[in-house]
Amino acid sequence: MSYSVGQVAAFAGVTVRTLHHYDEIGLLSPSERTHAGYRRYSEPDLDRLQRVLFYRELGFSLEEIAAILDEPGVDALTHLRRQHELLRRRIVRLTEMAEAVETAMEAQIMGISLTPQERFEVFGDFRPEEYAEEVEERWGGTDAFEQSRRRTASYTKEDWLRITTEAAEALAAFAAAYEAGIPADGEQAMDAAERHRAHISRWFYDCGYEIHKGLGELYVSDPRFTANYESTAVGLAQYVRDAIHANAGRRS
Repeated sequence: MSYSVGQVAAFAGVTVRTLHHYDEIGLLSPSERTHAGYRRYSEPDLDRLQRVLFYRELGFSLEEIAAILDEPGVDALTHLRRQHELLRRRIVRLTEMAEAVETAMEAQIMGISLTPQERFEVFGDFRPEEYAEEVEERWGGTDAFEQSRRRTASYTKEDWLRITTEAAEALAAFAAAYEAGIPADGEQAMDAAERHRAHISRWFYDCGYEIHKGLGELYVSDPRFTANYESTAVGLAQYVRDAIHANAGRRS
């Protein structure tokens, strides 16, 4: 059974002109021709075309493909094994590239433009990009989100070190008031809440009191945020939430 050049072009998703070119350079010459000189392709021809297109997809030049296919002593099974190995390598490489692009996308969303070494120096084992998708889903498109992204996009390693230092100091202020037995609506606790709110406003976005109260609720409703406070002192997350609400009430 044989096929016309038009049929083969349709099967393979290539143009008739491409098949003519392959014939002209000796890469894929049809096994048969009609009395009128028209090309007719056999099943082995289609097998060869499949190999040509596979190697072409992997970026080999036509000259390289011709050398590979015409290598003495290489049968169809050998080609399949070679193709399988090349595909495995391509998959590994593409996976690595995809992961690199995803990391870059996540960092861009979070507004973090640091080298891997700088990111480790600033954040340690914490990975801000793990929250990127959720941040985008919750607050993407809001003024606060866009403001934060604009600001943080230009921050240097030194800026981020200062931010993390200030954040640790704000946490320490909450912890000190909590451990001293100061009630959440006490002056020292509310001052710690105001310091925390000012830190966010200074570095990320204009954090009004209602927004700040929303963050306070997040600290007790999201286990990940709760764990951050509870690792300092059991019950601190609820205390921080209450202090934030008390401070907002004081300011109103």
